[in-house]
Amino acid sequence: MRSTSAATALAVLFSSAALSVVSAGSASAASAVVGTPGGIVVDGAQQRVFVGDSTAGAIVAADYSGTVVDKVSGIGAISDLALSDDGGTLYAAAPDLHEIVALDPATLDVKHRYTIATNTGPRYVAFAGGKVWFSYGDQWDGDLGTVDPAVDPASGADPVALGQYSNKVWGQALLDTDPNNPGLLAVGETGLSTDSMAVLDVSGGTAQQVAWHNGDYSLNDGIGDIDLVPGAAQVLVNGQDRDAYADGRFTPAGSYPSGQRADIAANGLVAQVTGGKVAVYKPNTTAPLRTYTTSSYGTGDLAWSPDSARVFALVGTGSGYTLKALTDPTLNVPTLTVSAPATATRAKQLTVTGKLSATVPLPGGVRLAVTRTDLESPNGKALPAVTVKADGTYSFTDTPPAGGKVTYKVSYAGDAEHTAVSASDTVEVSRASTALSLNNNGKLYNYGTDVRFTAHLGTTYKNRSVEIWANPYGADRPDKRIKVGQVDSGGNISAWVDMTRDTVVTAVFKGDTRYKPKTVKVTAYARVKVSTAVSRHYKTGKIGSTTYYWFHKNTDPLLTTTMSYYPGRQQRFDLQVYYNGSWHSAGSQYFALGTNGKSAVSLEAPGESGIRARMRSVYVNGSSGDTVNSTTYGSWKYLYFSN
Repeated sequence: MRSTSAATALAVLFSSAALSVVSAGSASAASAVVGTPGGIVVDGAQQRVFVGDSTAGAIVAADYSGTVVDKVSGIGAISDLALSDDGGTLYAAAPDLHEIVALDPATLDVKHRYTIATNTGPRYVAFAGGKVWFSYGDQWDGDLGTVDPAVDPASGADPVALGQYSNKVWGQALLDTDPNNPGLLAVGETGLSTDSMAVLDVSGGTAQQVAWHNGDYSLNDGIGDIDLVPGAAQVLVNGQDRDAYADGRFTPAGSYPSGQRADIAANGLVAQVTGGKVAVYKPNTTAPLRTYTTSSYGTGDLAWSPDSARVFALVGTGSGYTLKALTDPTLNVPTLTVSAPATATRAKQLTVTGKLSATVPLPGGVRLAVTRTDLESPNGKALPAVTVKADGTYSFTDTPPAGGKVTYKVSYAGDAEHTAVSASDTVEVSRASTALSLNNNGKLYNYGTDVRFTAHLGTTYKNRSVEIWANPYGADRPDKRIKVGQVDSGGNISAWVDMTRDTVVTAVFKGDTRYKPKTVKVTAYARVKVSTAVSRHYKTGKIGSTTYYWFHKNTDPLLTTTMSYYPGRQQRFDLQVYYNGSWHSAGSQYFALGTNGKSAVSLEAPGESGIRARMRSVYVNGSSGDTVNSTTYGSWKYLYFSN
């Protein structure tokens, strides 16, 4: 026993001073998240879950939904947590500081800091027999110590005692208690080459060995987790192997399917972690009562609520762990299947089959609710309930009144031992085809012509509505609905389109419960608007029946073309000369349009008289820089050069 000294007094003063550093954080609506788990414990009286965060040196308090309600920092790198039997004190092991920190669970205020006079702990903590038990040591030499909260350091007595287990343990031992038997303490050694373990009776304040295993690997392949089994003289090792103890030794007593760690509820239910799943078992069974898929990153520590109503698990996120509340652990999740034909004929009977099964036997005569959802009943229509046979199978028939996608949903409401479950399957039910047509396909119109497009709808059931859409060429003009409504008594509906560009016109019938949807498209084409003005001539006059613009032989004609504008558009300037009784090409050249749609070209004068020429402006789909209109030829302008 270490004597009271000035060091003890300083430790007490340091504990008080630390209150100004270790302050509770404000409540948050976020889920509880920790970097490296440092223990988890559940307070049933306050319905709080406390999680140690070794990375942050903090303790997070969450409610039963997993939402953060409080937080305290400045504790140190926490390795484990424990709660006193009366729920009045929360204990945290801080091995880096060689302290056990006592906190008020209601406020997370620090009550005491107990200095542990060893540089190898404390590592794990448990509350049993009215004291805090902790493990310490290195991988070769470990032991147990206690903190007696009934001892006031100010009295001169030291509440901390080391060397409390004379049968020395390997490493920093795992500890576990049983709320139904608060005087027992399980010890699992974590040193090298050992599966040593013990059960101690600490109800009298000192450790009395009940059973011990010498670590020869005859029972377990190492120990990474140990739990006392409520209501039985057993321990559960690594969430898998049950080892009974009697007459001072351990013997195998069965196992659960492979696990990694576990926690056992007060009623004996086992919550076992295996990778990214948590499985719940009834005592001494091999089929899980319920399995939760938690995370592909694995699951860390977990703990039952004292009322055995839920399991709290630290679920891996890849960068840390999030606290999740796993509810209804006592309810088995049934498996329900539904199989309907892939296709069916409307108004013809079809058969739907399936099976309801569970690892926990279902009651006899289970009834399943059936709902059909289709175009006539988009919110679902209840069909007669179906009874499950003794082997779990069921079947029912139905005659779908509507075509299209039909969904059959089958539901089991659950019972005292099973959750509710539902499943569905879909059938593509046939519908008849109708006629839908649209006029004016392939027609070519002058720029700006208002064109009437008429859609004709054939026989349908109830829906007589048709939509008409216009999509002018060019990315700058999206598809636009220009008309929607009921067709007239002749089955027709019309819409007007201002043909300034080539345009795709679409008629859409969306179908009804007996007729399939249908869409038809036509493409109508639009010329550009093009004109050319001639200037610098001194008169106009006819040669034969053709009107010419007369120029002096040394005057350059100015020919200004106006054309419907589009970004990047060019006009093609065609020039021909008349000789030997016919017109001959003198070349073509493209000229860009300005944003005002104009392109002015000055034609060099020939310098001699008697020359006849003609020119025109042309938009060429594609070659003129875009494809939004159809090729359009402007009219010829005739030029005559005189003296």
